[in-house]
Amino acid sequence: MSIELKGEAREVALAEVQAVLAHAAGERRAQLAGLVAEIDAGAVESEEQLLESVLELALQTGRIRAYYGPGGEQAAIATLRRLPRGQVRGESAREVSEALGALAGKELGAVRIAAVAPGAFTLSIEAEGVEALVRLDGSGARLQSVGA
Repeated sequence: MSIELKGEAREVALAEVQAVLAHAAGERRAQLAGLVAEIDAGAVESEEQLLESVLELALQTGRIRAYYGPGGEQAAIATLRRLPRGQVRGESAREVSEALGALAGKELGAVRIAAVAPGAFTLSIEAEGVEALVRLDGSGARLQSVGA
């Protein structure tokens, strides 16, 4: 799989990877240097997971928004959506939304959220005797159950 990077998405990705490269050593440094070369060439071919990791960390810490503003943040998010983990997150969100359609039009009874681990939550929605339980974490949204 190849991810083409242009414009602001390319600039943000390149700058962030170079920032991480400046502090890396050993094998990680070589991988980052390879990723810089791929971004320079305009497409990420073999280091997609590494690019995901760099962009995810920079987004989570707020670094991208602080350095590149809302436009840079949106470019990085758009890039992440095209990478493998971003595609999985998007698909899981679509599946959960589709399953929650069973609650559409029903009178809402209760909504609860519970922290189950650092960065992980469950969302419980009850409507007319039907309960949906959704897990939300760094991997995305996953339906845990729907039933009476």
